[in-house]
Amino acid sequence: MLLTEQELTIANFEQIVFQGEKIEIADSVKELIAENFKFLKTFSKDKIIYGINTGLGPMAQFRISEQDHIQLQYNLIRSHCAGSGNRLPEQVVRAIILSRMSSLTKGYSGINMAVIDLLKEFINHEIYPVIFEHGGVGASGDLVQLAHLGLALIGEGSMTHRNKEYEAAELFGKFSLSPLKIELREGLAVMNGTGAMTGIGLINIVHAKKLLNHAIMAAAMIVEIVESYDDHFSAELNKVKLHEGQNEVAKSIRTMLSDSKLIRKRSDHLYSKKIEEHVLENKVQEFYSVRCVPQILGPVMDTIHYSSQVLVNELNSVNDNPVIDHKQKDVFHGGNFHGDYVALEMDKLKIAVTKLCMLSERQLNYLLNDSLNEKLTPFINTGKLGVNLGLQGIQFTATSTTSENQTLSFPSYIHSIPSNKDNQDIVSMGANAALITQKVIENTFEVLAIEFIAIVRAIDSINLKDKLSSQTGKFYAELKKVIDPDTSDRVLYKDILNIKELLKKIAADSQII
Repeated sequence: MLLTEQELTIANFEQIVFQGEKIEIADSVKELIAENFKFLKTFSKDKIIYGINTGLGPMAQFRISEQDHIQLQYNLIRSHCAGSGNRLPEQVVRAIILSRMSSLTKGYSGINMAVIDLLKEFINHEIYPVIFEHGGVGASGDLVQLAHLGLALIGEGSMTHRNKEYEAAELFGKFSLSPLKIELREGLAVMNGTGAMTGIGLINIVHAKKLLNHAIMAAAMIVEIVESYDDHFSAELNKVKLHEGQNEVAKSIRTMLSDSKLIRKRSDHLYSKKIEEHVLENKVQEFYSVRCVPQILGPVMDTIHYSSQVLVNELNSVNDNPVIDHKQKDVFHGGNFHGDYVALEMDKLKIAVTKLCMLSERQLNYLLNDSLNEKLTPFINTGKLGVNLGLQGIQFTATSTTSENQTLSFPSYIHSIPSNKDNQDIVSMGANAALITQKVIENTFEVLAIEFIAIVRAIDSINLKDKLSSQTGKFYAELKKVIDPDTSDRVLYKDILNIKELLKKIAADSQII
């Protein structure tokens, strides 16, 4: 893929980060960066410009002598390589590199082209700096996480290739690469941005879209299992509620179930004949976890859609400080590195995904509780009641995992702690928000995997597979490929893992966002 000065899309992001597409840099970008660098090099002489001839952060009042300019940049990188916690996966680091590259290629960062060239080589050769989850407060950029990226650029520290860890120098030799030679402000330019939170956040968006599609598929399959009436997802009912997400979810369910043999029309059963019995044998309305799916998942869809727009905007923004504007022949100091936009969207996203998870857990409970569904055996038990336990065990896992999501949904955006000698007196915690959202998403894949085990068991137990719609039937067949057909009391954790991996790899037929 050719990277130009044009904006990257979420589709471009997926191609590079998820599909492993290699990148090249357009000549127009090279010319832009060269012009910007040349301007700053000339303009900065005899002027006070933050991070070039001043100290950093609260030490900006200290003027730096010309002979120490370059050493300052190396000192900045090395001193901030202080991350801790788990090592970020290679796919996440790839996203971080791409995110930082996108900002730097806009030509407002005053860097030399060697920075972009080396970042490109990292992506194309699949060699990744070791970056840790803990360290960024998300206000002067993701300083600690991006310092580890800077460390790799200067040929120091540890890197990985195909999940094996090496010293950076070893991989530089293997791929015939030369470490970055800092010329002006490359250390600050690499570190002083929102690349980590944005890269992680965009991966979260991609996965959240999959979760939503799968959640709608699960809801549609449950509608078939209980042979529900069709009016709760009808166009007529939903169009009088003026929310785009709700109407899109309802439309998706209608599409999924358009040729199902299991859906009932209310008019056929309750409107076209006189009802004599005092106590109705069949439910007039389903429980909320079945009937209110458009109203519950609609806001989730709208949240994902808006968060995607904000994250793509951030991906394509200049988010470091200062901003070098060679066209206006000026340098502007400010706070474009502040991560509030990303932090807020990640908090909103994790709340929305947690609600999706809660719906999944309640639908699971509905399937396992025969007093509620009045159609399946307790815990969809296919053995001898009392002796066999059915799917009791997996419900505990779903419930505890959902509870963890609820706890994790406390917002990071409003959890600022002053730092940096109070220079950073209000911060975004954007990287934390993105990483916690990542955990919530992983948890939700697990809960959905458990729900799909129950859905498949329910369909099989009452022999509905030949009556499913073409879309739900196709998805059912995919699930059956990774679920052990043995319905006796047995170990289930491998099934959960297999379905989770399947859900992360494929998308439900209804690609609605």
